[in-house]
Amino acid sequence: MTKKYLFTFTGASLREKDMSKLAAMMRNGAVLDHTVDMEYGKKATSKRMLQEYRKRLRKLTPKQLELLAEGDLLIQKKIALLSVCKTYDLIRDFVIEVVRDKFLIFDPYLSEGDYLSFIRRKVDLHPELETITDKTHKKIKQVIFLILEQAGIIDNIKSKIIQAQYVEPEILISIIDDNPNWLKIFLMSDRDIKLNVENS
Repeated sequence: MTKKYLFTFTGASLREKDMSKLAAMMRNGAVLDHTVDMEYGKKATSKRMLQEYRKRLRKLTPKQLELLAEGDLLIQKKIALLSVCKTYDLIRDFVIEVVRDKFLIFDPYLSEGDYLSFIRRKVDLHPELETITDKTHKKIKQVIFLILEQAGIIDNIKSKIIQAQYVEPEILISIIDDNPNWLKIFLMSDRDIKLNVENS
């Protein structure tokens, strides 16, 4: 049975700074519960955001958590994207099946039409896509493109030009030790993944 897509990421985009702060707290033994002040004003909002962050952080290996907590901003963004793709299959599938495929055939122009075609292809496997409102569909699309912009996968949400990715050696090793297939979210070809695994 195909796992249902989660859409709760619409409440929190990439948020690499928040994620880095919480990763550092986790590594220091803190419990991430309702007592953590996320500074979003309303308690309900903070609680909801924290739930999403916890889901993402739990998907990371100890080394990836360390990189998120201690790495520079570019490393934080990449690990935050990794945590998003590990948590939300919809985003993972879109990045690997659409963004990566376009990049590998030298078509750098991502469009809303690409996204809509992707959604139409997924409906049979994911009937939950038919049960959400047009407003939610719009929000999902908006946040996915925002996450791609924040992570540096596209230049911005207006022109949506796909950007070549550089994967820092420490991130590369942490992903190879975890599952090399996750390198696909950084648009790496199968051949380059194989070469990196052989050379690691």
